[in-house]
Amino acid sequence: MPRRRTTSSSSSTAPSVPRNRTPQPVRVRRRSFGDFVKAFLAFVVLLVLVAGVPFALAVTVGWPLPGGAPSLDWLQREITVSTFLHILTVIVWLAWAQFTACVLVEVKAALSGVGVPGRVPGSGPSQLLARQLVAALLLVGATAASLTPGLSQLGQSLEGNQKPAVAAAQQTPGLFAQQQEQAAATASALAEQAGQAGQAAARADGGAAAAHGDTKYYRIQPPEGRHHDSLWEVAERHLGDGRRYKEIFELNKDRVQPDGSRLSEASLIRPGWIMEMPGDARGGELVEMPDEAPNVSEQVQQQISDYARTGDHAHPGSGGGDAQVSLPEQRPAPTPANPVNPVTPATPVPGTGGEHATPAAGQAGDSFGLPEALLAAPLLAAGLLGALGRRRRQAMWQSALGAVGGRRGMEPPTPTGDAQDVQDALLVGADPEGVRLLDRSLRGLAASLTAESRPLPVVYAAWMSGNGDLHLQLAQPAGKPPAPWQQGQDQTFWMLARADAERYEEAETAAPYPGLVSLGTMDDSRLLLNLEAVPGIVSLGGAEADRAAVFASVAAELATNGWSDRMTITLVGFGEDLTPLAPNRIRHLDGFEDLFETMSAETRQRRGALGAAGHDSVLTGRTGPAQHTRWAPHLVLLAAQPSDDDALRLAELAADAGRLGIGYLVGTRGTDLPGAAWEMEITGDGRLLAPLLGLELDAQMLPAAQRRAVVELFTDADPGSDPEGGPGRPANAPPFLVDISEQGRPAVYARLVGSYEIIGLDAPDGERSALLHEALALLLLHREGVHPRVLSSALWPRGVTPDVRDALLERLRTWLGTDPDGTPRLGTDATGRLTLAQSVVSDLDVLRSLYYEATQGRGVGSRQVRGRLLTDALVLVRGPLLADRPEGRYRWLTHEIVDAQLPLLVADTGLALCEFHLEKNRAEKAIEALNAALRTAPADERLWHELLRATHATGDPDRLHALAADLVDRSGARGLPPRTEALLDELLPTWREGVAAAG
Repeated sequence: MPRRRTTSSSSSTAPSVPRNRTPQPVRVRRRSFGDFVKAFLAFVVLLVLVAGVPFALAVTVGWPLPGGAPSLDWLQREITVSTFLHILTVIVWLAWAQFTACVLVEVKAALSGVGVPGRVPGSGPSQLLARQLVAALLLVGATAASLTPGLSQLGQSLEGNQKPAVAAAQQTPGLFAQQQEQAAATASALAEQAGQAGQAAARADGGAAAAHGDTKYYRIQPPEGRHHDSLWEVAERHLGDGRRYKEIFELNKDRVQPDGSRLSEASLIRPGWIMEMPGDARGGELVEMPDEAPNVSEQVQQQISDYARTGDHAHPGSGGGDAQVSLPEQRPAPTPANPVNPVTPATPVPGTGGEHATPAAGQAGDSFGLPEALLAAPLLAAGLLGALGRRRRQAMWQSALGAVGGRRGMEPPTPTGDAQDVQDALLVGADPEGVRLLDRSLRGLAASLTAESRPLPVVYAAWMSGNGDLHLQLAQPAGKPPAPWQQGQDQTFWMLARADAERYEEAETAAPYPGLVSLGTMDDSRLLLNLEAVPGIVSLGGAEADRAAVFASVAAELATNGWSDRMTITLVGFGEDLTPLAPNRIRHLDGFEDLFETMSAETRQRRGALGAAGHDSVLTGRTGPAQHTRWAPHLVLLAAQPSDDDALRLAELAADAGRLGIGYLVGTRGTDLPGAAWEMEITGDGRLLAPLLGLELDAQMLPAAQRRAVVELFTDADPGSDPEGGPGRPANAPPFLVDISEQGRPAVYARLVGSYEIIGLDAPDGERSALLHEALALLLLHREGVHPRVLSSALWPRGVTPDVRDALLERLRTWLGTDPDGTPRLGTDATGRLTLAQSVVSDLDVLRSLYYEATQGRGVGSRQVRGRLLTDALVLVRGPLLADRPEGRYRWLTHEIVDAQLPLLVADTGLALCEFHLEKNRAEKAIEALNAALRTAPADERLWHELLRATHATGDPDRLHALAADLVDRSGARGLPPRTEALLDELLPTWREGVAAAG
């Protein structure tokens, strides 16, 4: 697998990403007639508010305060209308004074260009209004070019309590943010035109400038709230293009910082570090040393002076570096001699995401035509497989409860073609154990932090290493992690070993990071990006088909994953067919206008809800006693290319999305998307590139053909999708009908319903008996055929080599033998799937065939035959499926629906036999049949209803009272279901009195 690029990689081997090396020209926006109109209106509003308000107050009300000191009698007087108006006038005077102070502060800041204006206490909305009006007025004034640098430098002061420019822009409402951007662009363009020659000379003579002492330095600022400084933003502010962050990295790589550490990765910078800047850097935060630094303390001057002497100006102007998201070191579990100290990275175990993923490594190149995209996506496959199983169970229960006169649609349709291949790929690739450990680990972390009264840290990404360890990459250091979590390779990594994760119990807490979604693998580690925590938009470039495959994978995993409680996924421009995967999670919008209308309303609602609850972000709302379902994430996947205007509106909408739990993933054909915090690109060979993040992943994708097949599996499982799926529709025939006549005696008979027994075969070798029995059980439950890789992944969840698998299949063929005509009892169909001969039969096959013949075959025309077939069917039921299976084996049954099919089949058989007996008024025989069915299907409400009716038919009220009391005891604190209560009210109106007396 290709490795991550490092700074030592040669330029010839590094992939070419032109957009990271070519600065974009600054486009100057000319002032329009609308700008002059805005300026005029701003002037009028300022004149009215600053001069008109006090004039109106003086003329209409006069001086509102009393002429002298009030006496105590004044407090006891009745409040008149005049007194009330004077009180209101005082409030208006105070508001005017505050607003006027805000105007003066904003004007002074704009004229002086000092950076962030001073904050007037308690005047958030007033100062914001003053800022917008002053900006609109000054932008088109005669001295606008000289005034706008002050506006464009908002947030770039060296004061520790001021926010950097990007954070300030994200918190500024849209109107002023656009004006500020226009002003900054105009000023930058004029400055560039005036100093192009000087900049070229500075770049050419950077080393000479350093020798003469005018080299510029920047000191990394401390974090402010959720925002922390980055080399990208430093380059954007002082070099005019964030893509030039690599130049800063190369100038400072491996140099000793004031705290004794070194800069090794562009994403790992710390407050207080010093960065030497290229010669053309400009801005108020830069310091020229050692000549003078009037605004810097002597201690910092000395640090910069010491740092200047360690410089090596021979570094090239560009190079490879990582940013913000980096691959964690793979560390073995700590030993007692070295419990927590970092050690040399160990070689990861091959795989794609935990031990379950090893089969993909062990069986590479032997996929038998299965879709590799799903084989390499264990978490996505596990989510889809679990959701598909739930959908099929739900469909069976809905069909059972809606049936009249027997079960309808007993057997789900057997997939064929691409749908069958995709189902097999899900069975092979799924890693349900990895999903379970991830979910428990995250919830356990949230519970531990809640117990310590600590907030959840902001997590940008999670890495699942090849050996099953989990690494969380934090947005900023968050202190020591709670046990059993450990500190990772630095303060922004928390690590949990797989052995510790397996000891976690179920935690009753909300899912802390439901927005995590798999993007791909790098160096045998799987990356999950937390879309809801990204401070802005994530853009995805590349060919339309490749982007659609990535979007489909992200949408499918978000809709079905096992580590989220609930969420909303909005798809724009694609994915209307994906809705069947999770109708309660996925919604589709037609275009941008619908998106803006929907998300604007939700953004306002979430912002207001957070403020009302006193939370800073959704993370604080997911921990402690204030957990609430409204903090579930809303993730928007926008595959359609936005226009320039739509992109600006979207950037404004996403400016505050990180703390609100809203994430945006936007597809784009270009490279410059306003508001894009992270840029990614999918290549034609399936590589996901994010150079600014230092990522080169083998992308997780769901191509169009596999997407259609997955949707087909879900739509076929939904009874509502079948236009003929009404109560009158005939039941589906079982996949395998047995000849139940005397002449149809099988050669090999396996009893699966109850304890596992095999008749007709010699006992296999003791050492391999368990594997052979399990393989035969899997084949018996899938008469349509089993893919060899499905069989091997079921028997060896942690992986097996092809030679071991083939050896087992050969032993299985030998053990099953051949029919009298020489036909092997274990064969292979045209698709390469393993099938059993008709001479190999299970009691479940016989049970299905007997019920089908009784209700759809010969029993329909003969009452005597129907009664005999139903009685024989119930005799076969000896308990649950494979009741005595060994501990730790048959784990593949969790993917099956046979555990739900068998109770329903037994219940339907009991109901049909009960009806058969009640037709002849044989209530005792009917009760006997129902009790036999209840031993296998005790939770089926239909059986209890018929038992009540059959007991009522005996004419014994005491017996009916006793049955009612038994039902009440079984229901416990939940109480009887409403339909059961209604039936008891009809059959035995005094049942409540009898139950109370018995109690």
